[in-house]
Amino acid sequence: MDNSVYKVIELVGTSELSWEDAAKNAVETAAVSLKNLRIAEVNKLDMKIEDGKVVAYRARVFVSFKYDYDD
Repeated sequence: MDNSVYKVIELVGTSELSWEDAAKNAVETAAVSLKNLRIAEVNKLDMKIEDGKVVAYRARVFVSFKYDYDD
């Protein structure tokens, strides 16, 4: 069995369209600079409200990635 170590970080993605899009934005933006992303877990959903209307969706996401060891 492979011995591995993973780091878990918290991200907040936003979208004017949906919570799903907000979560996707968080993960895809993180993937630009983080390697070996493995799992994303949506932890919390909320909305930004202005003048009684929803103007943005936010998704708080935990993302894990595997540490890459140099041999």
